[in-house]
Amino acid sequence: MSTVHRVRAVRLTEDGELLEAPGGYAVAVAGSLLAAIGPYERVRAEAGEHARVREWDGVLAPGRHEPDAAAYLEAAYHPDPREADALGTEPLTGAALAALEMTDTRWGGSARRGVQRLLAAGTTSLSGPFVRASVRTAVERSGIRVLPGPRPAALTVSAPADFVVFAADGTALVTVLDGRLVYRRR
Repeated sequence: MSTVHRVRAVRLTEDGELLEAPGGYAVAVAGSLLAAIGPYERVRAEAGEHARVREWDGVLAPGRHEPDAAAYLEAAYHPDPREADALGTEPLTGAALAALEMTDTRWGGSARRGVQRLLAAGTTSLSGPFVRASVRTAVERSGIRVLPGPRPAALTVSAPADFVVFAADGTALVTVLDGRLVYRRR
């Protein structure tokens, strides 16, 4: 079954023109690929009557690429919410990180929480490499793409369905990887 994501507008590239149409704009996702991009009525008709429709009040665009992901995930500790009273909620680096006993298990949990923060910011790809095995495993399991360097992000038919819907204030409403909704703002 395909999914149609209906939005106010679509931006095909990070800094490209905003595409709008009466009734909204949409992308259709079939499996893990973008199947159609265009005015909602046309995309909805092409997707068929059994397509699921998700409506978001925002602008759909390519996701962010995080070139400093290795440092963000391997040189900072993202505290567990149960540690908030003692460690706070922001990533720890430097002396604060050095004071912690960091095991592979703790690094893996930190990386999972760090990846969730990245997804919540609309990130769909990262630069590596990741040296720590537990961090590499957390990144691989998340489904987020690891690319050798920055890439020009663009939404095109038949490309992987990796995108984000940004609210009017610039924050991510949803992040989609390979057609799967991996982050949704509450």
